[in-house]
Amino acid sequence: MEERDIPFFSHAFNQSSPTAHLALPAIRQVRSAPSASFERDQSLMTRPTMNGANVAATDGQLERQETAASRRRRRADTSTSLGQAVSKAEGLPEGQVSIKDRIACYRWTFFTMTMATGGMANVLHSLQYSTSWIRGVGVFFCILNITLFLTNCVMLSLRFYLRPGSFTNSFTDQVDIGIILINACEYGIPRSGEWLLRTMEVLFWAYVGLSVIASAGLYLILWSTLIFPIHMMTPTWVFPAYPLLLTAPLASNLIESAQKSGHELIIDRAALAFGAATTQGTGCLIAFMISAAFMYRLMTQKLPRDMQRPGVVSALQNHPATVHGRSCRLYPSQFISIGPFGFTAAGIAKLGSQADSIVPPNFLDVPNAGSIIKIVSLLVALWLWGLSMWFFLVSVGSLWKYVRGGHSMPFQMTWWSFVFPNTALVTATEVMGRIFDSKGILLCGSVMTACLIVVWIIVFITMIYCLRTKKLLWPKDDT
Repeated sequence: MEERDIPFFSHAFNQSSPTAHLALPAIRQVRSAPSASFERDQSLMTRPTMNGANVAATDGQLERQETAASRRRRRADTSTSLGQAVSKAEGLPEGQVSIKDRIACYRWTFFTMTMATGGMANVLHSLQYSTSWIRGVGVFFCILNITLFLTNCVMLSLRFYLRPGSFTNSFTDQVDIGIILINACEYGIPRSGEWLLRTMEVLFWAYVGLSVIASAGLYLILWSTLIFPIHMMTPTWVFPAYPLLLTAPLASNLIESAQKSGHELIIDRAALAFGAATTQGTGCLIAFMISAAFMYRLMTQKLPRDMQRPGVVSALQNHPATVHGRSCRLYPSQFISIGPFGFTAAGIAKLGSQADSIVPPNFLDVPNAGSIIKIVSLLVALWLWGLSMWFFLVSVGSLWKYVRGGHSMPFQMTWWSFVFPNTALVTATEVMGRIFDSKGILLCGSVMTACLIVVWIIVFITMIYCLRTKKLLWPKDDT
């Protein structure tokens, strides 16, 4: 194994895993012992001449010797050795697994469940064709989201207590509370007193500041400690920037909820809106750059291999891909490309539609500045909405090609990413239909909402089933 690959696998088997202390010695042995194919390649570097002296091989000779078959053999040797090390370390008898061992398997990926649940509450609130029972379902999702969030916090705290050192080894993971703040604005402010509005104003600026610091810090840590080959590139690289992508939806809902409640914001609306637009634009531009890298990866490497479609192995949190005999950990990463542009389209469109009440008259000494900002915002939102719709079609096509081939997809908590990014697209669709007063777009958003609820129910039931059958939160296959 090459030296540059070592940090990638070392981080995957960090101390946060319940069986990491068993797997690490075996991995170090695999890492320190060069494969036979590697030794053969090293021997090609020197060749005996007719008089017995060794001379360096030329680049052309090395290229002829380094064939595609030899590279595949090296990767196969490495993957098999790592797979054997992990299998040996994680082969725990079922009777020896206690509830503490299962709690120790709890990971940050469980927060994808709360992101998806809160996203469903956001979608139901944005529906134009809404009734009392639909609003009741939205309140249910909102309360369930808070309950699941607190449960995840308790379980992760127990994991950190039971496995000392696992907290510091999970700094490259993150949890986003932006969707909970959005739900609080949508369902809480209009039904409560002025105190919640003031609280949300403070939390908004705290969230914006923490999002910027966390995003920059996480990317700095990742770039300093890990190596990301382009052939393993996935849209999950945008995750550290995801908190930035919820600032515009949060600001627009905060302003709208303040108007419905009849209370005025203490902070100037223009400052709130432009601050959110700044951070939202930063996150969207980061997503653009990552999407460009992903497009380059697709153009040069084609669609991910069967073991990586519809998702790709997450080397930051899970074990390496198991090519020979072990099931891969799949991540619906294709759908993650939808989220950044869907959230930006919805947030910018809602802020733009409120420009007349946000922007003061003669803003920047420009007459009718609010109307100009409104038109420009809607045009930009249309472009991003179309881009997110395009990514949705590509993601569905890739998933359909995978499922049609008869491949199975073992459940992982990352299945919730089938829901969360798509909530952004549905919300943006509803916002566009309302702004342009298009019954066709509104009806399309309603149908997409119904489909998304069905997907949420399927994922939730599958998760409960896997918990009962010990396919989830189990040391042999920890998530």
